[in-house]
Amino acid sequence: MLGFALSVTLASATEAPPSAISDKSEQRKTYAEAQQALGQSRYSEYRNLVQQLEHYPLKPYLEYRYITRRLSRVSNNEIDQFLAEYPGSYLADKLERLWVEKLAENRQWDDVIRYYRADNSTTSLQCLALRARLNTGDKSALEEVAPLWNVSRSQPNECDPVFAAWMDAGLLDDAIAWQRFEKTMQARQRSLARYISRQMTPAVQKQADLYYDVDANPRLLKDMTRFSEQSERMQSIILNGLQRLSLRDAKLAIELWHKYDAQQLFADQARIDTQRYIAVRLLRQGYTDDAEALLASTPALSTETVTEWLIRDALRKQDWPRVQKWIAQLPSDEQNSERWRYWQARALLQTSDDTDKAQQLYTQVAQTRSFYGFLAADILKQDYELVDKPVQIAPPVTELVAENPGVVRAKELFIIGENLNARREWYHTTRSMSEPEVIAAGKLAESWGWHRNGIQAMIQASYWDDLQTRFPIAYREHVDITAKETAIAPHLLYAIARQESAFTPDARSSAGALGLMQLLPSTAKQTAHRSGMSFSTYDLLKPETNIALGGRYLGQLLNEFNGNRILAAAAYNAGPNRVKKWLNKDQATQLPFDIWIETIPYRETRGYVQNVLAYSVIYGYRLGEKLPFITPGEADKSL
Repeated sequence: MLGFALSVTLASATEAPPSAISDKSEQRKTYAEAQQALGQSRYSEYRNLVQQLEHYPLKPYLEYRYITRRLSRVSNNEIDQFLAEYPGSYLADKLERLWVEKLAENRQWDDVIRYYRADNSTTSLQCLALRARLNTGDKSALEEVAPLWNVSRSQPNECDPVFAAWMDAGLLDDAIAWQRFEKTMQARQRSLARYISRQMTPAVQKQADLYYDVDANPRLLKDMTRFSEQSERMQSIILNGLQRLSLRDAKLAIELWHKYDAQQLFADQARIDTQRYIAVRLLRQGYTDDAEALLASTPALSTETVTEWLIRDALRKQDWPRVQKWIAQLPSDEQNSERWRYWQARALLQTSDDTDKAQQLYTQVAQTRSFYGFLAADILKQDYELVDKPVQIAPPVTELVAENPGVVRAKELFIIGENLNARREWYHTTRSMSEPEVIAAGKLAESWGWHRNGIQAMIQASYWDDLQTRFPIAYREHVDITAKETAIAPHLLYAIARQESAFTPDARSSAGALGLMQLLPSTAKQTAHRSGMSFSTYDLLKPETNIALGGRYLGQLLNEFNGNRILAAAAYNAGPNRVKKWLNKDQATQLPFDIWIETIPYRETRGYVQNVLAYSVIYGYRLGEKLPFITPGEADKSL
C-alpha cells in the first residue's frame, strides 16, 4: 500500500494541472460535480475538479466546505490562507468564527485570542474569548462578565466557566442578581428567575420569592398589609403585580393602583409607565370610559398607541367630536400624516360646515401615493397621484457594484438556486455599502429577476418613486394564466403576491406559509382538492403552482364575500372565520367601508388591506390600466 501511495504522489507531481474552464455552463456542471465529490469524501477527485474552477465565483464555497469537513486536521496556515484570499467575505467571517470555536475546543487559548474579533462575534465566542484570557492569566477579563450575565435569558453553555470564575471571585452581589431576576421575570423566564433568586442572600431571596408569588397570583395585592414596606424592591413587586393583574382584570388593577399610589413613593417614570400599561389594558377589555378618565387626569400618559386606540374607538362609534378631540392630542408630525389629515377632513364635514378646510385637507392628502391619498382623490373626483421616477445611478457606481466579488457570488448562487446562501452573501455584502451602491445593487438584482432584493434596496435607501423596481411585473406568464382561469384581475394577484412575499418564491413564514402567495400547506391542499389539481407541499415553492393555488384560494374568498376585495383581502390575511366574526360584531352599526378598514382589530390585517388596495391601483398603472381604487359596489356597501 505504501508503494502504491508513493506512485500516485509521483505521478501527480509530473502531470500538468487541469486547465481552468471558462464557459459558465461548464463551470456550473463542474461545480456540482465537485460538490458531489466532496460530499462523498472523494478528495482526490475534488482537488482535480476544483483546479478547473479557478475563475468561477463560487470556488470559495468549495474551498470552505473542504476546510470545514477536515476542520479537526486543518492548520492555522490553511485558515490564514483562506482569510487572506477572501478578506471580509461572508465565508471568511463564518470560517473565522468556526475556527475560534475549534481552537477553544482544543484548549488552544493563545490562538483563540489571536483569531477572535469582537466585530465578528457571537455571545458564545465572546465567552470563549474571555475564558481564553482568563486561562492565559488576564484577570481583567472578569470586568467584562457582568453585562454578559445580567440579561433576561439563559446564556450559551460556553459562558458557564466564565460565569463560575466571576462568581468565585465574589463579583456577583444582590444588586446585580435582583436586576437579572427582574429582567427574567419580565421576559417570562420564570424557571431561570427561580434559579437566579438562589444566588441571593436570604433576605433578598425572600423578597424575590414574594415577587414570584405575586407574579403568579397578582390578586395577593388586595391584602395591602403584606406590601407596606417602603423599599425599591417592594415597589418593584407591587408594580409588576399590578401590571400582571391588569392583564386579567384592569378595573381591579386601576382601583388598587390608586391605593398603592397613596401608600408608596413611586418614582415618576414608574408611575407613568404603570398607569399607561393599565390604560392600554382598560381599552383592550372594553373599559373605554375608565381609560379616558385616567388619561384626562394624567395627560402625560398619552402615547400614540393609546391615542390612536381612542380615535379608532370614536370612529367605530362615529363619534366625530371625540375623533377630533383625540386627533388633536397626537404629536404634530402624526397629526400631519396622510392618515390623520384624511380623518380630520372626514370629521370636519360631519361636525361643521367648514367645507373649505376639509377640501384643503383632502387636496393635501390626495397628493400622496398612498391608501389615504387614493381615498381622498376619489372624494375629490380627481386622478390618483402616481409619481414614477426611476432612480438614476452613475454608470461607474453600477459597474463597481457589479464587479464586487460578494455581489458576483450572490448572483451566481441565485442563478443556480442556492437561495439561502445567496441571501446571506447578499446581506453580508450590501450591509457596508453606501446608499448609491445599495440602490445600484438593487437595480442589478431586479434586472436578474431577484425582485425582493430590488424592493428591499429601495426601502433601505428610502427611495419610493421607482415603481418599476418597487412593483415589478414578475412571473407574468403564470399570473396571466391564473387570472384567465379564475377571472381575477391580474393587478389584484400582483398586489397580494407583492404584499405577501415581495415575490420571493421560497418564502417561509413563522406560521408555515410558503411561496409567493404565502399559502399554508393545509389551505393549499384543500384548494387543490376543490379545484381538481394535484398537490404536494414542495410544489408550493414553484411559482407556477403557488400562483395557481393562491389565485384559486383568493377566488374562493371573493365568492364567499360577494366579490368584495376589502373583505377578501382581510380574510386572506386573518382568515375568513375571523372576518365573519368582525362583521357580525359590527352588524348593529353598519360602518362605512373606510371606517371598517381603519378599525380592523388587528394592526397587521389593517395595514395588509390598505396595502393590497393601494398596490392594486399601482399595478393597474404598471399594466397600463386606469383602475378605480374602490369599486362602486365596495364604496356603497356598509360593512
